[in-house]
Amino acid sequence: MANVAMTGAGRGIALELVKQHYAKGDRVFALVRNPAGASELNALAESSGGQVTVHEMDVGNDASVAAGAASTGDTPIDILYNVAGVLGEPSPQLEAMDWKDFDDTIEIMLKGPMRVMLAFLPRMSEGSKVINFSSQLAASTWPYGGYYPYVAAKAGLNRMMRSAAIDLKDRGIVIGLLHPGYVQTDMGGPNAEISPEESASQIIALAEGWTLDKSGDFYKWNGEQHAW
Repeated sequence: MANVAMTGAGRGIALELVKQHYAKGDRVFALVRNPAGASELNALAESSGGQVTVHEMDVGNDASVAAGAASTGDTPIDILYNVAGVLGEPSPQLEAMDWKDFDDTIEIMLKGPMRVMLAFLPRMSEGSKVINFSSQLAASTWPYGGYYPYVAAKAGLNRMMRSAAIDLKDRGIVIGLLHPGYVQTDMGGPNAEISPEESASQIIALAEGWTLDKSGDFYKWNGEQHAW
């Protein structure tokens, strides 16, 4: 049995990851910005006999992250998934950037994963893993424009977490960077390529098999290495 912490757990891929880890018998700390609005997650937690618990955490807020992590107790963490995110304004006018939207996106998707990792780091040890949800938009190979706040946050996340991988390697903590695929979620839309179930099942296999020699590398959900 693994102890798993999951941000953004109220919907989409993260909710499906909670379900599949629960089905495997893992202990799941489900972290959500608004627990009252996570009806499906709450129903799962209520029926799980304490195997899944719901905790409030806004990854864009220092105090909320600290309080949310503290509310999960002192159980050692085997896998931390940094999933929570926002799309931001996808196609702002280049000459009329919405800097408030830009700042909010950076706060949540770049600073947020670092805040969360640092909050749980004292409970992580050799073999623990931090799996960060990135995107194909983070890569220099992405052949389109726009998405300025989003691509800035995800590209920054990749390089920041590669630094963390280097600094934590002596402690045996594995850092993963992951493109979850183009998934049928609220963000991806109904016409996306793969289902949350397919994405989550392959992500779990990838996360569980991620080794220290691949710490800081960028992979697709299906195990293929992603070009940067």
